[in-house]
Amino acid sequence: MDRLFKLKERGTTLTTELLAGITTFLTMVYIVIVNPGVLSEAGMDFHGVFIATVLASIVATLIMGLFSNYPIALAPGMGLNAYFAFSVVGGEGVSWQTALGAVFVAGVIFILLSLTSFRYMLLDAIPSSLKHAITAGIGLFITFIGLQNAKIVVASPATLITMGDLSQPMTLLTIVGLIISLILMAYRVKGFLFIGMIITAIIAVITGQMHLPEKWAALPTGLSATAFQLDIGGVFQNGLYAVIFTFLLITLFDTTGTMLGVAEQAGLLKDNKFPRSRGALLADAIGTTTGALLGTSPTSAYVESSSGVAVGGRTGLTAITVSVLLALTLFFSPTVSVLAGIPAITAPALIIVGFLMINVLRKIDWSDIEEAFPAFLIVVLMPLTYSIATGIGIGFIVYPILKLIRGKGKEVHPIFYVFAVLFFIQIGFFSR
Repeated sequence: MDRLFKLKERGTTLTTELLAGITTFLTMVYIVIVNPGVLSEAGMDFHGVFIATVLASIVATLIMGLFSNYPIALAPGMGLNAYFAFSVVGGEGVSWQTALGAVFVAGVIFILLSLTSFRYMLLDAIPSSLKHAITAGIGLFITFIGLQNAKIVVASPATLITMGDLSQPMTLLTIVGLIISLILMAYRVKGFLFIGMIITAIIAVITGQMHLPEKWAALPTGLSATAFQLDIGGVFQNGLYAVIFTFLLITLFDTTGTMLGVAEQAGLLKDNKFPRSRGALLADAIGTTTGALLGTSPTSAYVESSSGVAVGGRTGLTAITVSVLLALTLFFSPTVSVLAGIPAITAPALIIVGFLMINVLRKIDWSDIEEAFPAFLIVVLMPLTYSIATGIGIGFIVYPILKLIRGKGKEVHPIFYVFAVLFFIQIGFFSR
């Protein structure tokens, strides 16, 4: 065990690693409830997505633990699932099978990039201000979706959106659930989102808004409804190149940023560099590809892994522990299905995760208009156009234009000009 995971070398023990794995699991297990709920909005089978979510998470996290020896867990990313369901399927009007095809193509490209140094060039080409803006914009987008699902905000013919009827039982329960989760978060309770969901569920049962499942556990079934249903041909027939690029772009830099942050917290960076980065990125790339084959949106490294690091996790044994616990959730599909069917249980998670993501706006230099205005456009246009790709595209087009106007065109990476042209063609001539 010590030879495989280097426990003594990294100053940790078997007990500490197991505890770290349990901690990380509790902080991220909400995704097995939220992700199937989000993707079922795109017409996908809930139980199929649930199993696909767990299996893709296990595959990616096991690879991370065994081959890179990092205490980092992976699962379908928040924001990417919303983009899949509401922008690609809902916005582009394509089938979920075609959307899975786009995820698969992006995953294959990600695998190829992970095997070359081109991935670093791609990451370096994107200004930090726009990377932060994309993260914040996605956060605002999924917060908006959470507010909509709970009917805290509703459609209005006069103002497009307006405040909903907060006296409605489900809306009121959402607000209560949100307050509970925020209190737990304020007191730094590990797994506050998951615990908040459970407390909200108990209140829902007491108030008659949720009925207990007939059975709490069962053998996992339903994967055939989503597995190997992807339509790769439809991706190219519908010209979903911007969709592929968006999946790839977000997964690549979001995963890289999270991995660097967690590795730095764990003291595993060497000379400010990320050892065994190829294996770590391959874990995510293979997880994304596997997820597309089984029936879920792209995987991503989870920042919640930092909670496990905070209690001492330093090796891949933490990730292995998370994988084992995720495997156990496969047998609780009936319970998860009931929980995900109550907006008041899932909406607070969407709202709070959005809040956590938008925190990166403080890293943008708002006094520099060339950096700030394109970032601003990305953040506001994602929720207002209901499209992550459109928000990114507009920001990527405006950024080099402002640089050129100010005579700073050489500061823009040549690859970024290619991105801008491709987005201009996509938005100008192929958007629906």
